[in-house]
Amino acid sequence: MANSPDVSSMKSLELLIRSQDLDPTKWLDFPDFGLRQYFFWKHPDNRGSIALLEFKKGGNIPVQHIHASNQFMYCLEGDYEYTAVGLRLRPGNFYMNPKDNPHGPTIAHERSVLIEIYDGPHYYEKPVFHTDQTIGDFLAKPK
Repeated sequence: MANSPDVSSMKSLELLIRSQDLDPTKWLDFPDFGLRQYFFWKHPDNRGSIALLEFKKGGNIPVQHIHASNQFMYCLEGDYEYTAVGLRLRPGNFYMNPKDNPHGPTIAHERSVLIEIYDGPHYYEKPVFHTDQTIGDFLAKPK
């Protein structure tokens, strides 16, 4: 078709990541907690992010904690529980936890895959389940 755009010359700010193309070297591993995390996108200024979380059966976040921004999660597969309140995420469930709300601990009753979104920095200070390598630049900047 003569009027079709030349796709190879088009530039876009859009992003498409195919699950089969995930770079295995970009996963962050938390072996003590049966968790790994893959960042799809990180905001360079406000420190928001979108990531894929994979918990092994029995994987967990061991402590109650708070976030420095709003946290959103969507369960793709599994059975993931916030044990203090008995809230369970199962496939198709959406979860929102507001900034500064204490939550956790958690447990994956089976392998669980979740999309996790933050609208700003993740934490005020590094939690016990992070290392200096895994926390990256997701701490809130001091005021």
